[in-house]
Amino acid sequence: MGIVNVTPDSFSDGGKFSSPAKAVAHALELVAQGAEILDIGGESTRPGAGPVSENEELRRVIPVIKNLAAKVKIPLSIDTVKPAVARAALDAGASIVNDVAANRSDDAMWKIVAESGAGYVCMHAQGGPRTMQKNPVYKNVVRDVGAFFRERLGKLEAAGVAADRVVFDPGIGFGKTPEHNLQLLANLRRFTRLKRPLLLGVSRKSFIGKLLGAALNERLPASLACATLAVASGVQIIRVHDVAETVQAVRLAEALLARRKN
Repeated sequence: MGIVNVTPDSFSDGGKFSSPAKAVAHALELVAQGAEILDIGGESTRPGAGPVSENEELRRVIPVIKNLAAKVKIPLSIDTVKPAVARAALDAGASIVNDVAANRSDDAMWKIVAESGAGYVCMHAQGGPRTMQKNPVYKNVVRDVGAFFRERLGKLEAAGVAADRVVFDPGIGFGKTPEHNLQLLANLRRFTRLKRPLLLGVSRKSFIGKLLGAALNERLPASLACATLAVASGVQIIRVHDVAETVQAVRLAEALLARRKN
């Protein structure tokens, strides 16, 4: 899954692709590098980020989605927490809703997903972007995230979203300390027991810098290490900025796993 941030303030590439033309060109380059899904977002979810108005988010993402829907055959995902933006994006050609606010209490988003038949990425987070990193606390982060997924699946099915449309994302960096992130990464296989695909987003994230002292532009090796570990642990979707490098790492990991002796 290649990341297309149509934002001025995303933590890694904010401002680089903030115009529709630049975002589309970047997305097409990611497809050429091997992206099999494109995730388009118009609102930063970095720690401390402020909200964007619905109209502004629509202005950013809808032209990009319409343009890409006419040019590429791979699925398009809308990265949003707003039901109205999700609906407009699905109408424009997206087929997946990537929801970092799956901890929501209302079901408006889920009803839109149910009505459209779209795929739905259910991501775990503790709090929202403004507050999530202030003091995240868990009894047992692996068990707590697994319990969240099971509980959400019930709510999603009650709202009409079939289980076979759901993908789980443990939400690395969303209301987690570096130690919480490490525990989740080390135990990804536990979540495969839920019989749903898993998505992992660790690309260039700040916990890598905190653990290894790596600046933002120095985090590719650690991001690739996480990606290959994820594949070995049963993760099916890797959400990344660096598509070409990740495709190469993942393909080799898959080749090795295919030859592993039981």
